[in-house]
This record gives sequence, C-alpha cells and structure tokens, in this order.
Amino acid sequence: MTQTKATAIGFTAVLMWSLLALFTIGSAPVPPLLLNALCFGIGGMIGLLWTARRGFGVLRGVSWKVYAFGTLGLFGYHLLYFTAFRLSPSAETGLIAYLWPLFIVLLSGLLPGERLRAPHVIGALIAFAGAAVIVLGREGGEGSVLGLGLAFLCALTWAGYSVLSRRLGDVPTESVTVFCLATAVLSAGAHLALEDTVWPVGALGWGAVLALGIGPVGAAFFTWDIGMKRGDIQLLGVASYAAPLLSTLALVAAGITSPSWAIALAAVLIAGGAALAARASAGT
Repeated sequence: MTQTKATAIGFTAVLMWSLLALFTIGSAPVPPLLLNALCFGIGGMIGLLWTARRGFGVLRGVSWKVYAFGTLGLFGYHLLYFTAFRLSPSAETGLIAYLWPLFIVLLSGLLPGERLRAPHVIGALIAFAGAAVIVLGREGGEGSVLGLGLAFLCALTWAGYSVLSRRLGDVPTESVTVFCLATAVLSAGAHLALEDTVWPVGALGWGAVLALGIGPVGAAFFTWDIGMKRGDIQLLGVASYAAPLLSTLALVAAGITSPSWAIALAAVLIAGGAALAARASAGT
C-alpha cells in the first residue's frame, strides 16, 4: 500500500468523525458510557467480520501489551473526554480537547524516519485557529479548572495513542477489533458503576446508535490505524482539523445549527493550514 493511499484511508476517519456530533444528538438521552459500550460493541462486531477475512489466527500473534495499549488508548481517551465535558461543559473545553491534531504533528517529529518541517507546524497552528473559530463560537456552560485539565490530558492521550501506533507498524490493523471489544466491556462496567441506564428512544435513537457504531465509533478507528501506521502522519494531523468544521456543516445541513460567517472563516483557515502542510509533505 502506498503512503498516499494510506493517507486517504486515514482521512476517511476524519470524515466519519465529522458525523459524531450529529449522531450523538440523535442518540439522546443515552448516557455517555452506555453509548460508548453500545457503539464500541457494534464496532467490535464489524472488526470481527473484517478479521474473519484473514482468519482469527492473525490475532494470536499480537502481544498482550499491544492489546493493553490499544484498549487504554480508546477507553482512556473517551473516559477523559466525557468526564471533562461533564465537569466543564464549555467551548474552552472543546478547544483544549481539540489540541490533539497539533500534538500529533509535533510528536511525529520524534518518530524514526519522520521529518518535521516548519510549514507542518505553521499549518497546524493556522488550522487550529480555524477550529478555534468554530469551537469558541458555540454556546456552552461554565468551565472548571479540573475539567480543562482533563481535556488537556484527553488531547495528549489521543495524540500519544495515534503517534505510538506508528511504532506498531507490524501489528495488524485487525488488532483494533480487540481494542474495541475490550473498550466496550470496560465502558459497560463503568456505566453500571456510575450511570443510570437509559436506552435509545424509538427507531431514530437506535438508528443513531447503530450509525455511530458503524462509522465514527467503529470503522473510523480501523481506517485511522491504517493512516497512522502507513500514511503521512503530519498531513493527517493537520487535516484532522477539518472534523469540527465538517461537523458544524453537518449540523447546518440538518437544521440544528445556523450558517454564519464564522464557518466560512474557519473553512478558509483550515483549508489554508492543510494546504501548507500538504505542500511541505510533497517537498519531503
């Protein structure tokens, strides 16, 4: 598989994550950890079908340390994310949580064989400014220091998981199946301990949960794994800032959010930052 193809596959995860907010709204009033358990369970089932193509023997050769790493990455990120927004349901929390693409770009420079150029960093900062326009324009509640701190740890967790996945290039992507199933089990346990059970309402609610499990909280993690292991990691990091923009556009299309000049400005900044990073990557 070429780097260009792997990068394109990785970007499909960003496209799927752009529907996360829309489907999450549709899944209300399911509590976060139960939603996590349901969605990762569906994603794990999809992974089992994918793994069956090569045979489940491919999973036996993977170290338990890799499975622990992947499970902690997926479960840890979502637990920190949900807890941060419970403690601090503010736009600032969302913005700090969205530092992970910038962290991916910066941390990628520590990987063997990777060359981090100034345009990558500048492009990431420009794209981050575009994401800031989107996130800070949303209405939110009061922020708390603890919530903001957890959001920062959330961003570091996902960036660390993504970048370290590069070091596991020989580990088959099918291993993500185990990550998802283990995350579903841990999320179910956390739900029983911390939340009241509230199931999806009607066909729309269950449809939203199914859509989440198939895409943003399912197949996206498999395609992201391919992109992180074989694609252009700096370009994917910068391009990830398209997610909040595309998410807002999806909400506009659904009539949940009104269009604004802020969206147009964010589009210009994010596209400009990604273009700058792509030009730097093409010059390597």
